[in-house]
Amino acid sequence: MATQHSIARLHYITQAIGDNTHAQCAEAACSGGVRWVQLRVKNTSADEWRRQAVATQQVCRTHGAVFIINDNTALAVELGADGVHLGKEDMPPQQARAMLDPDAIIGGTANTFSDIVRLADAGVDYIGLGPFRFTTTKEKLSPVLGLGGYHAILDQCTRAGLHIPVIAIGGIAPGDTAQLIQTGAHGIAVSSAINAAHNPAQAAEQFLHELHAAQAAQGQSYATPGSSR
Repeated sequence: MATQHSIARLHYITQAIGDNTHAQCAEAACSGGVRWVQLRVKNTSADEWRRQAVATQQVCRTHGAVFIINDNTALAVELGADGVHLGKEDMPPQQARAMLDPDAIIGGTANTFSDIVRLADAGVDYIGLGPFRFTTTKEKLSPVLGLGGYHAILDQCTRAGLHIPVIAIGGIAPGDTAQLIQTGAHGIAVSSAINAAHNPAQAAEQFLHELHAAQAAQGQSYATPGSSR
């Protein structure tokens, strides 16, 4: 299992936009400093999913980035990915843990404090909590949390003694980072704000700069983990 210090502050989530593949978008993001890539492939064949995964994994290896596969634990096992991120409708984390290497990373999706408790009990390494605001990137969007929601839920985590890293996700844009870190979030997950940017590498750099500044303001250190494989 991963430690809190090995969970990146910036989680980048791939998209295939226009003529650019998931791997090409990941290359642009990694060129801007991203070192945690989650491959999110939707509505495609198993063969195409695997092709996109192999190409994106190579990008991650080139840049020393952690490679996480969304939903598909079997593919993560086959390719030796660094881990998986499991949505609410995916297999239970305990089942994924039994399939993966002992040091593999498992993330889970949450929308409420009870979701976080359930996932923490199931042994996940980090939690993607959201959505922060409305986003078209994710299907079947859960209720929007906003800053107030993050404050309330993360305060509950503190009172309950839950210290699992929470990653804010959902429609996050440049300028949101400091406020989200102030709620107690460990970091942020970004997709469209990097992938759809005029200069994705520059957009990634901007988010990393904001995270550095937010952590410095709170007197915390900033670590950028590399791949464990």
